[in-house]
Amino acid sequence: MPSKTKPVYDCAMRILVAGASGVIGQRLVPLLTSSGHLCLGMTRSESNARLITQAGADALVCDVYDSPRLETAVSTFCPDLIWHLITDLPDDPSLLPQFAPANNRIRREGTANLLKAADLVKARIIAQSVAWQLPGDGGAAVSYLEKSVMDVGGIVVRYGQLYGPGTYYESTPPEHPRIHLDEAARRSLPAVDMGSGILVVKED
Repeated sequence: MPSKTKPVYDCAMRILVAGASGVIGQRLVPLLTSSGHLCLGMTRSESNARLITQAGADALVCDVYDSPRLETAVSTFCPDLIWHLITDLPDDPSLLPQFAPANNRIRREGTANLLKAADLVKARIIAQSVAWQLPGDGGAAVSYLEKSVMDVGGIVVRYGQLYGPGTYYESTPPEHPRIHLDEAARRSLPAVDMGSGILVVKED
């Protein structure tokens, strides 16, 4: 078992960003590092590791479902904070119904694995959620994620529908609730200094 006493570092905070190669992660990591935080970006794909290093973080290739590897990596890096941005969504929006079970699994099992790893080093957790109501099992998976994070004193960031480069809405913004990617990343930053609670990130 790792020591529960964290060492002292010459940076503001050590942050593991899970899902750092995603559209929010690529924008959030540079903001965190420019604020003095030391970031380790996690992705399950070797090909996406380059995106993380370009954003200014060290890269960790690890599948969130590989609990032993995840726990070893977290124990080694010893983050103060884990930021959960992992989703499992297709590039083609017409395939969203087919991917729904995989994304719901991320919200349940992936979140549970990150929380377990965070507990090993007593790291705080911030988790991405949505600012609109999902039907059926999707809504149940969102509720599970939010309750699990809040139960351990974590922070839930509810994003409006994202638009901008790399999203399903690159040229035409979606209906409300919505938020541009760049603004979403910028308005996420206060979560680092929040106590347990919910931060809603959407346009007025």
